[in-house]
Amino acid sequence: MKWSEICIHTTNEAVEPVSNILHEAGASGVVIEDPQDMEKERRTGFGELYDLDPEDYPTEGVYVKAYLPVNSFLSETIDEIKQSVNNLAAYDIQLGNNEVTLSEVDEEDWANEWKKYYKPVKISDKVTIIPTWEDYQPVSSDEVIIEMDPGMAFGTGTHPTTVLSIQAIERFIKKGDHVLDVGAGSGILSVASVLLGASSVSAFDLDDIAVKSTENNAKLNRVDDRITSRQNDLLRGVDETADLIVSNILAEIIVSFTEDAHHLLKKGGYFITSGIIQGKKEDVKQNLNQAGFEIIEVNQMEDWISIIAKK
Repeated sequence: MKWSEICIHTTNEAVEPVSNILHEAGASGVVIEDPQDMEKERRTGFGELYDLDPEDYPTEGVYVKAYLPVNSFLSETIDEIKQSVNNLAAYDIQLGNNEVTLSEVDEEDWANEWKKYYKPVKISDKVTIIPTWEDYQPVSSDEVIIEMDPGMAFGTGTHPTTVLSIQAIERFIKKGDHVLDVGAGSGILSVASVLLGASSVSAFDLDDIAVKSTENNAKLNRVDDRITSRQNDLLRGVDETADLIVSNILAEIIVSFTEDAHHLLKKGGYFITSGIIQGKKEDVKQNLNQAGFEIIEVNQMEDWISIIAKK
């Protein structure tokens, strides 16, 4: 079978929304080639890199790649992707070069070979993410293992915004908590919440593909009895109270539902936000304060910010 590799040359800021656009267009996963991965010194021991080739990376900006089947609808799909990416500019997201290139590949070239580059990754004191095909043995009795299939939608869980979210969940969640996961994507934060002590999670996403992905990952990690995934626009219409709310999403979207989050959180509950670029940090902090939250922590990994607020 023939596949078309679509490569979008964009900015680090645009990686998450561009990736989501590709998933919505039918891609089952994305490849992110960021030259900063080779240059930056890691400040923590979390995460590892494997066999990076400088020839695969742009000199500036980021490549976001995905694979789509070559069929009669391909041209129309590519046009829709380009239009959706261009529309991100309306949200003040910098697109950089915004160049889109296509190349044809055989299924055998990518369907299995890429797996050798994806290994177990320790992303916090307790949590390790492993691909489903790896035979991995925990190194400590309290290690939490999250299985992920990188072929499923919305990434593998090792992006800095996700790492920051899981590290915060690990520190602030309490046994028996009820959690709301807003913009759940793959559902990895829902899974992490249960494995770290939550008794139940309600996961919301506007995209029905994300809802299915959350359900699949919950089953994969054998926590589907404690995670309810449904299609919903942020917290609109939600009336259940929570001990903790987590949202790894764009800053512009976070500020649109902070009042709803404050209303639904129990007193003393935590609101964990991530997916925030440096330039939007103060806007989100101000918005949280106006909604009645107390800012507890502001954490950073690479160019990404996570803010933990308390009611």
